[in-house]
Amino acid sequence: MRLLSSVGRFAWTHKLVTISVVILMIVVTSAVFVHQLAPFDPYAQDVSLRNLPPMTDRGGGVHVLGTDALGRDELSRLMLGAQISLTVGVASVLVSGLVGTVIGLIAGYYRGWFDDIVMRFVDLQMSVPSLLIALLVLYLAGPSFLNVVLVLAVTRWMVYARVSRGLILSLREVLFVEASRALGASDLRIIARHLLPNLLAPLVVLATLELAVMMLTEASLSFLGLGIQPPESSWGLMLAEGREYLTSAWWLVAMPGLAILFTALSVNIIATWLRSRSTRTLYARTGSEKERPQSAAA
Repeated sequence: MRLLSSVGRFAWTHKLVTISVVILMIVVTSAVFVHQLAPFDPYAQDVSLRNLPPMTDRGGGVHVLGTDALGRDELSRLMLGAQISLTVGVASVLVSGLVGTVIGLIAGYYRGWFDDIVMRFVDLQMSVPSLLIALLVLYLAGPSFLNVVLVLAVTRWMVYARVSRGLILSLREVLFVEASRALGASDLRIIARHLLPNLLAPLVVLATLELAVMMLTEASLSFLGLGIQPPESSWGLMLAEGREYLTSAWWLVAMPGLAILFTALSVNIIATWLRSRSTRTLYARTGSEKERPQSAAA
């Protein structure tokens, strides 16, 4: 009862966050259990059922969101698109986060020439639009699932590198880190025991924000024909396939467009709430440690 009361209080206090969590849970559940929950086979084609409007009862069941130009059920394709879009987003976030965090941590902790080279390279890459880099690389390498994930990771690792480096620069001067160093703790022990745990919360928030960015970028690439390829489905690809029927079959564009909008908006709302929580926590930790020696000296 106490747990239910706490959940109810949280839901009432943070209405937007609660709605966003519910939307994201629906998307994730649909993506994970697409083959169990999809009303029709998302790959099955039947041109006699092409471009049926929503809520049409034909072909052995009700097509809640209609069908596309090849007679495939739009709801089933939307659920399959959620699976592929989320998989691309999560995989690229993990790869870029791991690479960027390690590079930023080393650069911020050891400084010196490595830090200078990394930060100049980060500044250079951030001056060029990431979508432009992704388009160029995919045009040369060819579109595929693996290439999309790697390209997205390459275009966004520097965000994690810059954030983790900035956090390390502030944390390495905190009292408990200096005390560990004075007691003879190795760099590896200091990083693993004191720095990484304090990096975790801000980086989780950043990864949540980046998930929305990755999904939007993947949708843009697929819309332009350089992302996920048929017969697979992603929300960006569904937009590209439906744009030819914008006036005659509006649902082919409206449904994936709304899915992208609500998913990205939900992720951003959750990330903003997490950021406000983690910022207060990190400030409380580092601020109290920095003020302690000053008060002692006074």
